[in-house]
Amino acid sequence: DAVASTVMIAEMAATAKAQGRTVLQQLEAIHREFGQYQERLISITKKGRSGAQEITDMMTTLRNDPPKTLAGSPVVIAIDHSNSTQTDLRSGATSSTELPASNVLQFITEAGDKVSARPSGTEPKIKFYFSVRAITGDSHAATKTELERKIDTFVEELNL
Repeated sequence: DAVASTVMIAEMAATAKAQGRTVLQQLEAIHREFGQYQERLISITKKGRSGAQEITDMMTTLRNDPPKTLAGSPVVIAIDHSNSTQTDLRSGATSSTELPASNVLQFITEAGDKVSARPSGTEPKIKFYFSVRAITGDSHAATKTELERKIDTFVEELNL
């Protein structure tokens, strides 16, 4: 994997140079065209039997009462991998994910952002995965800051 990635980066650098741009300028052009993504993992450890119960309760609450909005964007899809179902929260229609069952919940907003919750099967820990996207404006750094703030808002709204 590392060798293939290195070759691809070298090819990207050569292409950028041939076009009179730097690799960073090339990356910024990609972000302007396709969007800039930011991801974050938050791992929460709860101690003892009561901690394990807290995690179970967190998953039950998310499963039975999914968030309505995240950072102002309506949550439109809820995926419950424990029973391999995807629910369109606007229409109530459900469909199969056709994936193996796993104790994972995912919520997708109208903006295309995603939050996933997955408890550990072996220790009293739950992980939250956040993935957000925005079209890059004039400043790559400003967009990154905007995306980080959006994740911070998700964390706050989910009381994590």
